[in-house]
Amino acid sequence: MADLAGEADGGALRLDFDRRLMLQFRGSVITSDGGLLAYRELDEVLALTTSGGERLTEARTGRNRRHLLAGLLRQSVFGRLAGYEDVNDADRLCRDPAMRWVVGGQAPMGRAASASQIGRFETEWLTHPANFAALADLPGQWIDAVHQRRPPRTIVLDMDSSESPTYGEQEGSAYNGHFGCTCYHPLFVFNQLGDLERCALRPGNVHSANGWRDVLEPVVSRYRGRVKRLYFRGDAAFAMPEVYEFLEAEGMGYAIRLPANRVLQDKSGHLLKRPVGRPPQEVRRYYSSFSYRAGSWNKPRRVVAKVEWHPGELYPRVGFIVTNLARPAERVVAFYNHRGTCEQYIKEGKGAIKWTRLSCRSFAPAPRAGLQSRQLHADAGDAEDRGAVVVDQPAREADQDRRQGRQSRSLRHVPDGRGRGAAADVCGNLVAHRPATGAARSGMTAAVSDETDDEGRGVPG
Repeated sequence: MADLAGEADGGALRLDFDRRLMLQFRGSVITSDGGLLAYRELDEVLALTTSGGERLTEARTGRNRRHLLAGLLRQSVFGRLAGYEDVNDADRLCRDPAMRWVVGGQAPMGRAASASQIGRFETEWLTHPANFAALADLPGQWIDAVHQRRPPRTIVLDMDSSESPTYGEQEGSAYNGHFGCTCYHPLFVFNQLGDLERCALRPGNVHSANGWRDVLEPVVSRYRGRVKRLYFRGDAAFAMPEVYEFLEAEGMGYAIRLPANRVLQDKSGHLLKRPVGRPPQEVRRYYSSFSYRAGSWNKPRRVVAKVEWHPGELYPRVGFIVTNLARPAERVVAFYNHRGTCEQYIKEGKGAIKWTRLSCRSFAPAPRAGLQSRQLHADAGDAEDRGAVVVDQPAREADQDRRQGRQSRSLRHVPDGRGRGAAADVCGNLVAHRPATGAARSGMTAAVSDETDDEGRGVPG
């Protein structure tokens, strides 16, 4: 070797045994995030970030602008898609060759945005009122761009809230007794395909359904007249007469968990009697349907009751669902049970792209803009993959949110959501999960296997 020091020579290193072999350090052109280029190609075809950049208002006043808003938006979105959850990671990503080509503009021949530039973009420029409104509407526009190529006939909207833990004295944070931590309390709306339609960041001590209309109404108005059927699912937090009346006025079908009370228990009392004979070794489920009107309702509505008898348990598990669907009670419950996929999408967003990592001290507007921008990461990443492995969550007490369940649950693979193939259970014990024969009884229906009829597709038939 001509130069043993190596690092003192900036040129290529040639070996004496064969001068045709050249060794050269090219760390600046090596990347471990080459997969981002495939997402960037998809982004180019659908013009997602390009259209997003066009809708953002330029809030910078200086003339020395190295990167367009579309490029900064790409770096923010694609950086978190690659697993870089913190703005500080931009100091390394700005030199990464894959990220430079993703950003575009002058970045391929120079550098992408630094940590300070991305920080100002997310906490200052995106918090401009016009940009904040554009961020709230942008996921819906991206979803519409995808649907134009393959229009869905049915849309199912799932609304749910979650927690975003806070640390220190962050404005708007409060202790939430349901989640058992000091947090923000964001609200999300997903469709059955896993796309995040809209979200809103709220203080930690508000009710789970607080501000539901501001989040749900723009989504419903976007689909009005564009899809054949539109449905809504929600847990017991959304069991409010104003929600029912809004959905009925829009012509939407719905299935919402209803908290238990003495009247509902009396109407389903015939299901609460323990079955005669030796206790079964499998779960037995019974269903009934009846008309019910609460004191705050303007009219009677249909309520479906589900009673589950589990081996080794003294009392049954009872749940109630208020609905305007005309299908059999068992199919209504099966349709509602797929609301659990929404909770898995939220967990996926927390674990994969850290969309609830909101570390700004002030509540408005920086953390809210941060949450709005993070929902774009989920929609961009979901454009390629519609499949998911989720948990089939059994119902617990009627007045409890199913997020409180801590029991082991079987895995279920959900297909692409477009009616191609049914969901399949992944059983850990084939003998224990072997279907048993259901027993027919007057006025009720019994079933011992999971409700996997045509509703197992995630889209109602």
